[in-house]
Amino acid sequence: MTKDEKILYLEAAMKAAVIAGKEILAAQGGENKVEYKGEIDLVTEMDLRAEEIIKDFLSSGFPDVAILAEESGLSGSDSNIRWIIDPIDGTTGYAHGIPHFAVSIGLEREGMLEIGAVYNPPLKECFSAIKGGGAFLNGRAIGVSDTKELKRSLLATGFSCDRATSAENNVAQFNAFLMKAQGIRRFGSAALDLCYTAAGRFDGYWEMKLKPWDTAAGILILTEAGGKVTDFKGGGYSIYDDRLLCSNGHIHDQMIDILKGA
Repeated sequence: MTKDEKILYLEAAMKAAVIAGKEILAAQGGENKVEYKGEIDLVTEMDLRAEEIIKDFLSSGFPDVAILAEESGLSGSDSNIRWIIDPIDGTTGYAHGIPHFAVSIGLEREGMLEIGAVYNPPLKECFSAIKGGGAFLNGRAIGVSDTKELKRSLLATGFSCDRATSAENNVAQFNAFLMKAQGIRRFGSAALDLCYTAAGRFDGYWEMKLKPWDTAAGILILTEAGGKVTDFKGGGYSIYDDRLLCSNGHIHDQMIDILKGA
């Protein structure tokens, strides 16, 4: 894939995210039917609507590209390239009127992430990256923080929807980091946690049981911003794995030590 082709894909992803984001933001606080996919895992009417808006827009421009989306699953051709879409990452907060959620759109080709776009409608912040081209926030280059000590680091994390019934619930890890880091934040959007780490707002982030649509765009943005991404033990990470550790690189080994101890 040439650089010009990647730019076309990225421009389309960013435009789709902004179009859907405007609809999502306009609907927040109004009548928005909420259903449950699990005990506490909810989906709103706008999740479904936004996903269709994004799929229709991208399909019209790239009809031969498959789509993997949170609500509707895999669709389209059996090509080696596909969009990976989360229409609203942070649905619980969105449904409660909290202005912290994002549209996340990534592009994967032959198992490699090529472009990523994450748009936060309330703040009108669009994070973006092309593989090999750096990471940006509203067109301005961004990079990870230079913090070198865990005790001076602000971290982010999240908890899976089955945390009350599964022993793999991130509670022990959270408690361990709570005693070693400067602070921990839990905002509810993996895509934005990744982007905030890319922009140096967070120094590190870890989470369990994420899905490809949660991380596809954000992972590329983070790595293009100079961040480091592994599993909990420091090994390779795929968006199809279920344990993610990322950081500015400087505190990565310190975070691994905490996770091993937990």
